[in-house]
Amino acid sequence: MIMRRRKITVTALAVLLVMLMLLPVGCVPVGNKVAVVSLSGSISSGGTFPLFGSSITPGLVRQQLDRAASDVSVRAVVIRVNSPGGVVAPCQEILKEVEKLRQWKPVVISMGDMATSGGYYISVGADRIVALPGTMTGSIGVILQIPNTEGLYEKLGVDMQVFTAGKYKDMYAGLRKLTPEEEEISQAMVDTYYEQFVDVVAEGRGMSRDRVRDLATGQIYTGVRAKELGLIDELGGLDTAIDLAAELAGVMAPAVEYYESPSKSLLELLLGADLSSLARAVELRLMGLSAQDMVLLQALSYSSPEPQYLVSPASLS
Repeated sequence: MIMRRRKITVTALAVLLVMLMLLPVGCVPVGNKVAVVSLSGSISSGGTFPLFGSSITPGLVRQQLDRAASDVSVRAVVIRVNSPGGVVAPCQEILKEVEKLRQWKPVVISMGDMATSGGYYISVGADRIVALPGTMTGSIGVILQIPNTEGLYEKLGVDMQVFTAGKYKDMYAGLRKLTPEEEEISQAMVDTYYEQFVDVVAEGRGMSRDRVRDLATGQIYTGVRAKELGLIDELGGLDTAIDLAAELAGVMAPAVEYYESPSKSLLELLLGADLSSLARAVELRLMGLSAQDMVLLQALSYSSPEPQYLVSPASLS
């Protein structure tokens, strides 16, 4: 009896599958949603940026985009980007997540106030890019900052002894000036990341590598100028991006679903920092450290270089 029921169930499922295959495409019920995912802050692997400020991490992006990909009622996705960029590797991870989602559903980027350097990098994997006329974007390039704290240690009266095995092991310890040979090594590394950025933009925007290099000077472009140069597709705000995403998905009257970022406490929302960072700051204050002391502590705790697709703060001043 049990085997007979199983045979009937399998047969019924097979018949249903054949019927669905024979139905015209327009008769198969589909959703009409456009999901909006908001990404705001510097791009990092998590916990590597200063005490205060939000960040975009590969894990956060993966969680949101996987949700959109698995929801059959979502026909297209708009990613709202507000970011000055960040560390190279997380930018590359996030780009892969955008490209993966694009294989299943149309993806449109909506740039906010700023989508520079890494913020632009993660955008070129989408089907279309929309920016406001006043959006700051571009800044295609790489920056590597290596603080030299040798003079600071001397002022503090600290005599640091370093033992290494490997010719360049203390190269990025920040305890001395780099040698000419080490400067060449660092520049070669930056150049490699630069070429990777150029490749990504050339592929994503359908440009020649030489054309991208002409634009990849680290310069910031307005949304208007970026459209003239072919770095974005359309001028407009979030509504424009939603309409474009719906058009690409063949949806006439889309229902918009805004995905919320992981919930934060009221304190975090008011101060713009996560609780772990706040706890650390409070702990340092209770130890009697001033804001200046905290900055010095951060400099002293420097351990390794992080090449970044990040807009230079000096270019915004």
